[in-house]
Amino acid sequence: MLKRFNHVAIVVPDLDDAARKYKDVLNASVSDVHDYAEHGVSVVFIDLGNTKIELMQPYGENSPIKNFLEKHTGGAIHHICIEVSDINQACENLKLKNIRILGDGVPRIGAHNKPVVFLHPKDFYGTLIELEQE
Repeated sequence: MLKRFNHVAIVVPDLDDAARKYKDVLNASVSDVHDYAEHGVSVVFIDLGNTKIELMQPYGENSPIKNFLEKHTGGAIHHICIEVSDINQACENLKLKNIRILGDGVPRIGAHNKPVVFLHPKDFYGTLIELEQE
């Protein structure tokens, strides 16, 4: 089912500052800021060639990561993303194995313009996992 590690997402308190640090200190290739009102996040992507780091901060009052940042004021890893070849089949298989898919269990278009779902962290040892269609 799992194909390739896509990215690790880190919630940060100041996206511009974090992007600048990765660029200036680590000489990383950092994208422009992308605001996703429908997801309640602003993000930048750090391209590492074989994978990415996604830096995120809340966007709007109803951001799903607002509470996370309030609990982790200095920032923290939020989730990991792994690609799958068929996200709908993956969802069906996971449901048969009693794995909880957050939300209504239907894939939605994510920040990379591909279908994604998130798996309940309690089903994976405290790790929020995003599955993304490759």
